[in-house]
Amino acid sequence: MAANDTQITEAEKIRIASNFLLSAPPGEFNEVFNDVRMLLNDDTLLKEGCAAAFAEYNKEQFMPVKLEGVEKQTLITKYNERPGGKFFDPKSKNTFAYSHLRKEATDLQSESVEDKSTELWRKALQEEADKYIDSHYEGTGIAAIFVNDSTLTLCIESHRFQPKNFWNGRWRSQYVLPVGDGISGTQQLKGIIKVQVHYYEDGNVQLVSTKEVNAKVQISADYAQTAKEIFKVILLEESAYQDAVQENYQQMSNTTFKALRRQLPVTGAKFDWNNTHAYRIVVDLK
Repeated sequence: MAANDTQITEAEKIRIASNFLLSAPPGEFNEVFNDVRMLLNDDTLLKEGCAAAFAEYNKEQFMPVKLEGVEKQTLITKYNERPGGKFFDPKSKNTFAYSHLRKEATDLQSESVEDKSTELWRKALQEEADKYIDSHYEGTGIAAIFVNDSTLTLCIESHRFQPKNFWNGRWRSQYVLPVGDGISGTQQLKGIIKVQVHYYEDGNVQLVSTKEVNAKVQISADYAQTAKEIFKVILLEESAYQDAVQENYQQMSNTTFKALRRQLPVTGAKFDWNNTHAYRIVVDLK
């Protein structure tokens, strides 16, 4: 070993491995995990040292999870996390343990809701959220509304994984819903939309896009009507964002990507198709 070589500590190995795992594109965590496992060559260090990264990744990605005996999936987020590594599904009123590595839910236990007023808001908003997902996410989306200290947070996740076609993508959006405090009138709806797409056929290209939402919405004491007004605004915001992403992509295809292509062959001259014999093609092919 050279005099200036330094041994990488276990803490540094964990930090580097965790960064790789947290950067895994949608639908490709297992592939990144297996690569990191080979590089680290220490299963105990990986599973114990990077456990926090597994959990952070799943919560940041709004990982869908199916609960046994429950029709609709819920999401793994920081907004429904409970102490002891458990999570709460407000739709089925179940707490459950979750394996961040196997991505499985176990140990379901029913739980009652104490704040009845906030629960009325949550239920009305969840009903409208399910209608919104069915109408605009083509059967691929999940919406869940979580309550924390009377604050209602809407999380939406939708993904398409096409590894056979060399691409994967995920849409996430999150909104703090301005209801439940008894205040009527115009209020601010704040949120954030995130899109990440990875395309890797004969290359490696990622689209990572984020947009903050700050819109006005009309709030009243009518739960159902207020839920409708909120999702009208969300539809406008998400549709405008999707249109902007598509327009930007089209502009890049017509300008940026086109500029990357070779304008002339290596000879520096355009190919004269009317005088092909000048290029001695037949001779070169023999």
